[in-house]
Amino acid sequence: MTRLFATCAFAGLAWTGISAAAELAPGNGHNIHLADFDGVVYFTVEQDGYRVVATLASGADGLPLRMISTLAPGQRMTVSVPQAIGQPSIDFEILRDGDALVVSDAIPAAMVDLVDVEPIPAASER
Repeated sequence: MTRLFATCAFAGLAWTGISAAAELAPGNGHNIHLADFDGVVYFTVEQDGYRVVATLASGADGLPLRMISTLAPGQRMTVSVPQAIGQPSIDFEILRDGDALVVSDAIPAAMVDLVDVEPIPAASER
């Protein structure tokens, strides 16, 4: 069910003209831009799952930050940068969908939260 909602959310963003996601191949990098941070995401296939590495830095002089996670099918990781008080964070998500790894472009957290919302059943289904 979550896969369907993620697919619909990414498709909806694409219809509005926003680039929403990229599917990665093992060893290939994907550039990411998250507020004041730029970086790259890549993965390798390991015995325990896909080893995902995301490296971000704020400018050429900024100290880089590296996040590493091993994802099994259906698992995801979110990288988030907080904004000013009252503003939603800017997030991107890495989702292992079967044999594919999908990286969303940075979007406000309020829109990411919509991906995980369960639909309200129709009156006829209650």
